[in-house]
Amino acid sequence: MHPDKVDRNRLRALTDLPNIGKAGAADLRLLGITTPAQLVGQCPWQMYEKLCQLTGVRHDPCVIDVFMSITAFMNGEPAKPWWEFTDARKLAQPEKAAS
Repeated sequence: MHPDKVDRNRLRALTDLPNIGKAGAADLRLLGITTPAQLVGQCPWQMYEKLCQLTGVRHDPCVIDVFMSITAFMNGEPAKPWWEFTDARKLAQPEKAAS
């Protein structure tokens, strides 16, 4: 869902989260996450590594940005577009900044 349309009081489905559509929800279900509340306290980096391991594919690093956006949101931060997390990801992982 687009971050501007997210209503924190109406988080029932994974697609109610900022930046999550059908494909993102499917990725989260692969990780064993079926409700937004299960994201509280999750590590986006570990989620990304587990997703890559489960699918046998190295996903685009912007998936980390999406995971950062939804875990931050579920930990109380405002809903933001995923690309607002790109710089933070690149700073945290400078050797992969070119990705």
